[in-house]
Amino acid sequence: MLLACCLAGIVVHLSGCTASWRAPVETRGSRAPTPKPVRGTLRVDEYRVQRGDTLYGIAWQRGVDYRLIAAWNGIRPPYHIFPGQTLRLAPPATRPPPPASTTAARPTVSPVKRPQRKPDPVPSPARRLAWSWPAHGQVVSSFKADDPLRNGIKIAGRNGLPIKAAEAGKVVYSGSGLIGYGQLIIVKHNDNYLSAYGHNRSILVKEGDQVTKGQNIAEMGTANNGNPLLHFEIRRDGRPVDPLGLLPRR
Repeated sequence: MLLACCLAGIVVHLSGCTASWRAPVETRGSRAPTPKPVRGTLRVDEYRVQRGDTLYGIAWQRGVDYRLIAAWNGIRPPYHIFPGQTLRLAPPATRPPPPASTTAARPTVSPVKRPQRKPDPVPSPARRLAWSWPAHGQVVSSFKADDPLRNGIKIAGRNGLPIKAAEAGKVVYSGSGLIGYGQLIIVKHNDNYLSAYGHNRSILVKEGDQVTKGQNIAEMGTANNGNPLLHFEIRRDGRPVDPLGLLPRR
């Protein structure tokens, strides 16, 4: 009987302690949930290649020298890219040098003498470009360096007017994938100079074609306002330059 009373007292004591204990309650919003990374998202300095893109077209649209984009992404001539490829459009961030080691210096090892390499042959100087007018007509809009809408000149004309290559070169873009240019042709003249011909009604050349100076490459079309004209640009090392400073005076 005495043992049963003791056990009952212990149970009552434990139940009282249990009733007085409460689990801590965490209020909503006291700690923000950790966001999960979204897979497949791109940074502002990246671009995912779409079908029909070329390295030259991407560089032209972004106003970057095509050689820089190629170097940042380890792409070598002839600069082939493929749909779904992610391109870096800015130089990679530089990392600080590692801290100096506090361990004992290693013994100096004498460098192995290597045979002297013969210097590379000096490349022949590039052919000097001699530009010609790409179309007959009046210049209705001139170049302005600080206005992205005036990276070139606009030459008024009529529908179907022949558009000619302003210099010899290779067609590196032909299509309508660049916003604001309509049917566009980009010609590479050398490592430094590219020219572009926009708002064409029809295109007479394709990517990879070699064109000669004065060759018909397109027919004049209309701009967004309905007026027949050619948008003509010249870029040196990826930067727009004033075509009127290179074209011959009329």
